Amino acid sequence: MIVETIFSTLDDRGKPNFAPMGIIWGEKEITVRPFRNTHTYQNLIATGCGVANVTDRILAFVRSALEDTLLPHFPSSKVPGVVFQEACYWREIKVIEVADGGESARIRCRVLGKGWQRDFLGFNRARNTLIEAAILATRLHLLDPLKVLEELLRYGDTVLKTGDSEERQAYQHLLQYVRGWIDDHNG
Repeated sequence: MIVETIFSTLDDRGKPNFAPMGIIWGEKEITVRPFRNTHTYQNLIATGCGVANVTDRILAFVRSALEDTLLPHFPSSKVPGVVFQEACYWREIKVIEVADGGESARIRCRVLGKGWQRDFLGFNRARNTLIEAAILATRLHLLDPLKVLEELLRYGDTVLKTGDSEERQAYQHLLQYVRGWIDDHNG
């Protein structure tokens, strides 16, 4: 099963990176499939460690997808890494096997530690929609950006009907990002 997380890694100087990442979840092993040109891949290869943070904070998903943002965090306990401060629960992992193939890698990891802060509230329709919208926004270089904007505008009804202020803020952030990307790339 693929679980959406905010995956945190450290670079070789100890600087944290946060990225939304769908991972193959397991209690003893987790498989991460980052694109090879990402900080997540580079950091996992360099340090061999990471943290899979499960959270219901949708604005953190959107921000970490669209910008190089430093989310609030604290040190992990079993591996060199950081835990997203608003994680409901997390898994601290160590790389055990790397299989490169195509644009993305398949990285098997052993769970060395875990933590829990609070119950996972879950995702309402707005949060599910925003996860999909954030994924589209990270692929503007691969897709027709005007079609992405059109899709995002259609998503607005769902977000406005079923979301709260955090979901509305995340939606506005996505809209601004996509419109700005289109303006920057269409002269």
